[in-house]
Amino acid sequence: GSDDIIAGNVSKYIVLPAGYCGQPKKGHLIFDACFESGNLGRVHHVTEFEYDLFIRPDTCNPRFRVWFNFTVENVKESQ
Repeated sequence: GSDDIIAGNVSKYIVLPAGYCGQPKKGHLIFDACFESGNLGRVHHVTEFEYDLFIRPDTCNPRFRVWFNFTVENVKESQ
């Protein structure tokens, strides 16, 4: 559930659709937050254009998640 503890950041995490086998294609997004101030803890694929993103809490204030910092690669045109 969304109450699970998120311990670390995603690092070049490739999100593939459920049941997909094979090499990632253009449009299979790659999320990365493995850098200073990155805070993306988990990603779930919902649809081609929808993802659930789980942001780690701020180190100094674990009650709040008011900012986010991560990168996304491998997008295709009009995605």
